[in-house]
Amino acid sequence: MMQEIWKKIKRQEFAPVYLMYGQESFLINETKQLLIQTALNPEEEDFNLSTYDLEEVSIELAIEDAETIPFFGDRKVVVLQNPFFLTSEKTKSKVEHDVKRLEAYLNEPSPYTIIVFTGSYEKLDERKKITKEMKKTAEILEAKKLNEQELKNWMKQRASYNKVELDNDALDSLLSIAGTNLFLLTSEVDKMALYVQDSKLITKEIVEELAAKSLEQNIFALVEKIINKRIDEALRIYYDLLKQNEEPLKMLAIITNQFRLIYQVKALSKTGYGQQQIASVLKVHPFRVKLAAGQANRFTDEELTRCISMFAEADYQMKTSGMNKTMIIEMILFKLGQANRNA
Repeated sequence: MMQEIWKKIKRQEFAPVYLMYGQESFLINETKQLLIQTALNPEEEDFNLSTYDLEEVSIELAIEDAETIPFFGDRKVVVLQNPFFLTSEKTKSKVEHDVKRLEAYLNEPSPYTIIVFTGSYEKLDERKKITKEMKKTAEILEAKKLNEQELKNWMKQRASYNKVELDNDALDSLLSIAGTNLFLLTSEVDKMALYVQDSKLITKEIVEELAAKSLEQNIFALVEKIINKRIDEALRIYYDLLKQNEEPLKMLAIITNQFRLIYQVKALSKTGYGQQQIASVLKVHPFRVKLAAGQANRFTDEELTRCISMFAEADYQMKTSGMNKTMIIEMILFKLGQANRNA
């Protein structure tokens, strides 16, 4: 659906109203920017591009702008952020919106204005009349979080846009290292494309050399080293993070969350849940569930329970005792390494 919308925009087949919503804000922003850049020349944007936050400004004011003839150029774009009246979500906004005014506009939109509604809402309230009217009139982009295959397709397309290729091992490695944040993945592909202008091929080795790891991904790598009984390498990652001024308490929280996720994935798998179902229940990306499921096979329930208890005790010590916080995590890593050697 997104690709079809992009094709129409590039052909300058504009809809009078767009509604872009969902939790993948990167896709919303990319589509909005493509629309603005295609509909308006750079010199027109100062005059014919308006943005309103509907948590602060009434819809009536925005529609008045939409119905005003463009000052310079053939068309104008009006971006309306946070249309909370299309959802059932609660808001602190005290702005009252005359949705009947919007309904009237949808029935007869301005011929020289493109209105773009954007919001990071997971879903709309389909029971509301205004939502039904919007879905009948507007071009809809529901920007859901991409699954693993969709993320890989996106990276391939981004590489192609940069006139390079990503091999399959590089795709897997980049997802493991950089995570599932689409903005970060796109940035990484763009960066590597510049690096491989001669060969035109991004390989696993290049990804491992150049990809920037988030704190969460470094912690994931640290956990992997523990599972594979490589305590020296786990400590090396930990010391590198300390050099980057990462807080031990924050690192402990992420380690704990990773082990808790492994425990939850293991427990839900035993009840017959598939990875997509688990991702939905735990509200995490399916790729994270896939990785955690692989790690879960290396632990018994008792071992995971013992690890989580150990982390809880360490958290308590960090917050209440005068012990060196750096040493507390060091002691945990040594204990885990000793436990693996005794296993």
